Amino acid sequence: MNETSTETLSVVVEREIPYPPEKIWRALTQPHLIEEWLMKNDFKPVVGHRFDLRADWGVVDCQVLAVEPNKTLSYTWGAYDLKTVVTWTLTPTSAGTHLRMEQSGFRPNQPQYYEGAKGGWQRFVTALEQLVARID
Repeated sequence: MNETSTETLSVVVEREIPYPPEKIWRALTQPHLIEEWLMKNDFKPVVGHRFDLRADWGVVDCQVLAVEPNKTLSYTWGAYDLKTVVTWTLTPTSAGTHLRMEQSGFRPNQPQYYEGAKGGWQRFVTALEQLVARID
């Protein structure tokens, strides 16, 4: 085994959103809103809570790792042999909020997951932005 075998890859999506963190937080943590931009779910913003995300193609097994309201949300994201962590970070700016999503833990031998996540998260985050613009 050489050292590079332990290296993992991350997918990062960053956006500037012209709304306060509190509004984006709702879209990240309320199940009926999560369903609109991501997938059907039984999410609760409680550390240790196990939930799943359900799509036509299958199920993602998740567990909440960290909840810091309006600031940070982190959960595991596993499917088949994929074991990753998704972390959302909200930072207030003068114009609204800097949103950062990182999915970390892709192994080098999982290019299909990595490439899928790179494209998928761009679409998910765009849908999230559109939802935040619509909700009161």
